[in-house]
Amino acid sequence: MSHCSLTKLSRSETAKMKVHGAVLSTASQRVFACLYEKQLDFELVPVDMSTGGHKMEPFISLNPFGQLPAFEDGDLTLFESRAITSYLSHAYAGKGNQLMYSDAKKMAIASMWIQVEGNQFDPVASSLCWELVFKTMFGMTAAAAVVDEKTAKLGLVLDIYEARLAQSKYLGGHDFTLADLHHLPCIQLLMGTQVKKLFDSRPRVSAWCADILARPAWLKVVAMQASN
Repeated sequence: MSHCSLTKLSRSETAKMKVHGAVLSTASQRVFACLYEKQLDFELVPVDMSTGGHKMEPFISLNPFGQLPAFEDGDLTLFESRAITSYLSHAYAGKGNQLMYSDAKKMAIASMWIQVEGNQFDPVASSLCWELVFKTMFGMTAAAAVVDEKTAKLGLVLDIYEARLAQSKYLGGHDFTLADLHHLPCIQLLMGTQVKKLFDSRPRVSAWCADILARPAWLKVVAMQASN
């Protein structure tokens, strides 16, 4: 079990929260980034997907769908990365950086863009990550037709982002929120592929990417990947 912490703990201390996941899992990375933003201590309990660890006990008791990550905070167990980050942003509102608004109208707007990420951006971005990054990692060949289709769809989403970012610094408003944070894992991967040009060719999207990718909390997640 590896221990990830923002503060120094004695060897005898056990972190309250546990993330059952993998450093290279994009969904796990969302949770790591949120925990670092909130300056919360946690333990990473590695789940080896290569041996099917996510489909067997003890993990399957934490997430019956067998998908990373799962999360424990005392007697609370959660799965689905966006549900976990939502919990952390509300339950620990007084810790670290604020990732969600308390004002009802501002919260509604940010929540709308959180839904946009989950329903419009992530399906195409994750597909491109699989084709252009993970297939290469596993010695497989990308499906050109899929890459072309998903690239075109991502371009349409980023056109909408470009217009939105003309109105506010971040997607959810004038402050960095979960609406931005949830994009980080896929953007990080796609910046190393041919799809980078889609982000670079849109000035406001490009500036937004540079901003959020440089956040100290996210750089800690990148460091986790590098040391893996």
